[in-house]
Amino acid sequence: MDDLTTLTAEPPSLRFAPGQPSDAVDPSDAVDRRHGPTDDPPIDRAKAITAVGDLLVALGRDVRGPHLRDTPRRVVDAYLEMLTPRAFTLTTFGNDENYNELVLVRDVPFQSLCEHHLLPFTGIAHVAYLPGSRLVGLSKLARVVEHFARDLQVQERLTQQIADFLAERLEPRGVGVVLDAEHECMSLRGVGVRGARTVTSALHGVLRDDARSRSEFLALTGLR
Repeated sequence: MDDLTTLTAEPPSLRFAPGQPSDAVDPSDAVDRRHGPTDDPPIDRAKAITAVGDLLVALGRDVRGPHLRDTPRRVVDAYLEMLTPRAFTLTTFGNDENYNELVLVRDVPFQSLCEHHLLPFTGIAHVAYLPGSRLVGLSKLARVVEHFARDLQVQERLTQQIADFLAERLEPRGVGVVLDAEHECMSLRGVGVRGARTVTSALHGVLRDDARSRSEFLALTGLR
């Protein structure tokens, strides 16, 4: 079993404060939702509930009414759920058969929150890599997408985070990520265009530098 490696990704609620020891998880193995050290302050749920109530009052709403009385708590709990990545273990194993062709998981559904308007954007992700010495469980590719999507995001950064993470952790010959999403900050407000899609991509290694490999990946994702 010494050919099997794992990486634990833990949600922010399980992070340890600086200087606080733990024998449960090695902090060096933890995957932060922003793919690196974070200085985010701890979540203050009670303060957030008060803030949502104040916002509703400022918008002219009566939070004492039967329908709005518990809305601040519901809103905060909903955001906490959407913004807290679920712990997962990225399991890799040796590429004993020396498989050297593209591994692609298509149409992975995801949802995230636009950090500019706090409105959702939803879509599908296509994630691929050209293996080096390690392979990864296919379901873990979807887990990586979900892990970074559960944050206040912009689509461009989300795409890059997924690709950078896989490139660093798997050390493959190439990585390709395409996100195709609809943004409610665009469809529900402002220009009000429903059905418009935003497509972003991030390519590393062979999938960026080799025209044939890049074309194969883009064709399989429906972009060419």
